[in-house]
Amino acid sequence: MPLDESEPLCRTINDGLSAICEKYPGRFAAYAALPLTDISAAAAELERALALPGMIGAQMPGNYFLTRKDAEAMRPLLEAANRHRAALFIHHGPRPGDAFPKVTSEVDNARRRNGTLDMQASLSSVMVTLCLTEILADYPDAMIQVHNLGGNLPYEVERMDHRCLLDTPNEELPSSRFRRAKVYVDCNSFGPRAIEAAVSLYGAERIVCGTDGTEFGCDWTRKALAEAQIGEEAREQILHRNAAAMLARVDKGRQGERAAA
Repeated sequence: MPLDESEPLCRTINDGLSAICEKYPGRFAAYAALPLTDISAAAAELERALALPGMIGAQMPGNYFLTRKDAEAMRPLLEAANRHRAALFIHHGPRPGDAFPKVTSEVDNARRRNGTLDMQASLSSVMVTLCLTEILADYPDAMIQVHNLGGNLPYEVERMDHRCLLDTPNEELPSSRFRRAKVYVDCNSFGPRAIEAAVSLYGAERIVCGTDGTEFGCDWTRKALAEAQIGEEAREQILHRNAAAMLARVDKGRQGERAAA
């Protein structure tokens, strides 16, 4: 939507979300909606929203991070998130003007192709940008989360490592770089084997419990975590400890800002 329409709508949404957080302290936290047709206006709204009770960051469309070049446009938002120790939740989705979804409804198995094949491949590209380039190097205090286990990387990383050993043997293995990168993923809609593979790749400390709604995923995700062969310590980290630590970082950043003021 054009800025004159999207900006007031985002302000209304963010004010409403904050009011819910304030009404039920400690119960909710919220990501801001941003008017992404104008990145300067989006950065200004993020700054405004982060001063509101309960707001911890913003949700961003994944297409902004498909490549290192695409991600350059997001530097103003990364800078704001870094300054406030805020979180950016990167979810599969288009930038303003992108054709979306890629697979039209006339194609066979369009739901499977869009909702799994294309989505997961796109998220893998997002993680390659975030973890295998230097784009986040200037923003050590920004918290970045990507949904759906960051794409297919837990299954593909062994091939990535093999190709690296063959093609660029002097380069650090992708698996090491993914593990070292401070990017969180969630386990939304995945089963126990995928969660096990993700723990092996990222480490349990980088995975948070994601369900994408109540009927869609709560029972599925809790069952998957219960069945995953990852140990009780990792299970507890994923269920609540990692998310609590993320929220504590945001709160610590706000306390520092108030003290400075």
